Formats: sequence, C-alpha cells, structure tokens
Amino acid sequence: MSENTKEWIKDIAIAVAVGLLIIQFIKPTIVKEHSMEATLHENDYIFLSRQAYLFGEPESGDIIVFHTNLKTSEGREKLLVKRIIGVPGDTISVSDGSVFRNGVALDEPYTLEGYTGGYMEEVTVPENSLFVMGDNRQNSIDSRDPSVGCISEDQIVGKAFFRLYPFNSIGTVK
Repeated sequence: MSENTKEWIKDIAIAVAVGLLIIQFIKPTIVKEHSMEATLHENDYIFLSRQAYLFGEPESGDIIVFHTNLKTSEGREKLLVKRIIGVPGDTISVSDGSVFRNGVALDEPYTLEGYTGGYMEEVTVPENSLFVMGDNRQNSIDSRDPSVGCISEDQIVGKAFFRLYPFNSIGTVK
C-alpha cells in the first residue's frame, strides 16, 4: 500500500470518528409542523443538544424535541417540538387569554397570536415531568391535550439551540 493511500485512509477514519462523536452530542432535526410559529417554522433545520441536561435541569422557556405515543400518517413515532412552560412542582392554568404559572400570568411575547385561548384548570407538574406548549397556541397538540399530557424528562431527545436553515434566520434558538 502506498504512503498516499495510507494517508487517505487515515483521513477518512478521522473524519468518520469526528462525525460519530458529533452525532453523540448534536442531532440535526427538521421542523415538520406549525405549532411553534412564530419562533420556528415548518422546514426549519435546527440542531438539538443531546447532552443539554446531562449537568443541568430543563428550565421554563427551553425549546425541546421529545418522543410521544402519537403516530405520523406513515405509522411511525411522532416527535414533537415544544417550549417548556412548567417544571416539577409548578402549577399551570389557562384563563382569560393567559397562561399562569404558580398563579402569575406569564409574559409570552414569542406566541404567534399574543394570547392563549381556552380554559384549563390548574394542574401541578409531577416529579420528573414537564408541562410543554407550542408557541402557536391555537394550532398545537401539547400538554393541554390528554394524548400528550405532562411529559417525562426521559422522553426528551434534545434541547433546540441553533437554526441552520433558512439562511436568513440562521442563529441561536431562544
């Protein structure tokens, strides 16, 4: 084997090793629905941190992707992207166009419509669980819906931290 071939094989092996290492920490994801508008839009290409909660806890305001029992039209597991509204021990309710956490109305400038319609009696977020909602409150299946409910922290795939596409919106996700 020539020296040039050995170098070429070594470069490929290093590239594969680096790629595998990156995939352990970062997961690319494409947003498939409208439930996070105006923050994220359908076909946005985002990166998730798989290790975000290794040394810290999920916080209200974080945008996460998580596993659900819901199915896509093809019968596959549906992943959802939502914003954390409540963490263990928080009480969450909805009335008069606002979401209340621990009795205080949230300031939510990121919502699409600027208000949250409907009414939801107060619920307490269980231990190791999270209450999540989409930013497009009128078009979101989230913790208000019994098919989702409060999600277990074990269901989290990762925390959204960077949008790569569309290029005019490239940057961190907040």
